[in-house]
Amino acid sequence: MEELTFRNAKSEDLRRIVKIYNSTIESRMVTADTEEVSVESRQQWFSEHNPEKRPLWVIEDPEKNMVGWVSFSSFYGRPAYDGTVEISIYMDENFRGKGYGKKTLQYCIDHAGKFGVKTLLGFIFLHNEPSIKLFQYFGFEDWGILPNVAVLDGVERTLKILGKRID
Repeated sequence: MEELTFRNAKSEDLRRIVKIYNSTIESRMVTADTEEVSVESRQQWFSEHNPEKRPLWVIEDPEKNMVGWVSFSSFYGRPAYDGTVEISIYMDENFRGKGYGKKTLQYCIDHAGKFGVKTLLGFIFLHNEPSIKLFQYFGFEDWGILPNVAVLDGVERTLKILGKRID
């Protein structure tokens, strides 16, 4: 499998990041957004990430194609939770199912400590079995279930919380 490069996202990457994100909405598997988001609406989210504490990485293949992105987001916004982050992984639709998710999650686990992270969380819809299996492969455990908290196209969906402590 080809080598991937992880680099800090730059403002000029935001348009492509949003495009990749929007490509997942229609499946109703990955996000609770039901309509495409705009680049402008993601500016604040983008600015909340930084290379020192809450990275947003662009994932590139050897030809410098952006195959996806991954972010660490603060959990619950209170200082006592500073060592806990939510991981979000989004792959370009042309690069899904190629093992890049495994490489990305491994990268996150390997580098979490550099950011003072002790706990990694994944918030995944219960019907998104591929993502649940990916996180479980790396030892994430079931930490919670939020039954029927989302409604997608009239169908109530359950959110699963998976967690992993980083030593």
